[in-house]
Amino acid sequence: MPARKKSSIKQNSKKEVSQKTPAIKHLGVIAGGGQLPARLLEACDKQNIEVFVIGFDGHTSPEVLKGRTHMLTRVGAASQIINTLKAHEIKNLVMVGALKRPTLSELRPDTRTAKFFARVGLKALGDDGLLKAVKSELENEGFKIHGAHQFAKELLAGEGTLGKANPNKADIADIKRGVEILTHTSTLDIGQAVIIQQGIVLGVEAIEGTDALIERCASYQRKGKGGVLVKLCKEGQDENLDLPTIGPHTIKMAKEAGLSGIAIHAGKTLLLESQTVATKADQAKMFVIGINPKDY
Repeated sequence: MPARKKSSIKQNSKKEVSQKTPAIKHLGVIAGGGQLPARLLEACDKQNIEVFVIGFDGHTSPEVLKGRTHMLTRVGAASQIINTLKAHEIKNLVMVGALKRPTLSELRPDTRTAKFFARVGLKALGDDGLLKAVKSELENEGFKIHGAHQFAKELLAGEGTLGKANPNKADIADIKRGVEILTHTSTLDIGQAVIIQQGIVLGVEAIEGTDALIERCASYQRKGKGGVLVKLCKEGQDENLDLPTIGPHTIKMAKEAGLSGIAIHAGKTLLLESQTVATKADQAKMFVIGINPKDY
């Protein structure tokens, strides 16, 4: 069993990415839903980076766009998005935040988007494959894609426990099992998370996302100690596109589901509001731990 490391809520500074923050003064942010776009924009403000935000109807929070130079459009408007970015002389981009995979009818694709999906095959690709295809398309247009963590390194989870609780022997066994499962499924481009209880796989994340996975597995739990959510970066995943993310809402969902704790990929998971996460985890008597999967 690997040694358990204890750390304070400032543990994020332990393992920073080796990449330096790019020397960029103008950045395009393609913003989906959730809290992550707002955290990235705050980090850019601190570094005096001017941002132009692309938001999407039904996905991007209006608060993210408030007071920002931005364009609000639909997901399928590729020509408008690319032409607008070029008109604003944006060369560097970050794609950040959640976007639910739309159906073709929801996309209302313009000609450019329709040709893209005809070429790559919308149904044939998992989330990671689709994001890589979008990245390649943007790079072919002359854009450079960066990861949100390159501008907000403080969001990266460090190695060790966050808060007061530590996983016990049974939890460690479930974490090990979760790492084993995700190591095998990562090549299939399915999801980033799994819930394990007493060695049994309660559920593997697919298109529904982590919140729905937790909610779905709540009714599957057996009597006794609650299950463990394990969330890792997939093997071969492009870290500039879609790092695993948790925040206070994840803790709330896990508490309501009766889970014992959460294990996340140290150095490869974005941790929103770490102070609040630590406080809520302590209140729920849950552990949150950043791990190196190779130790398991």
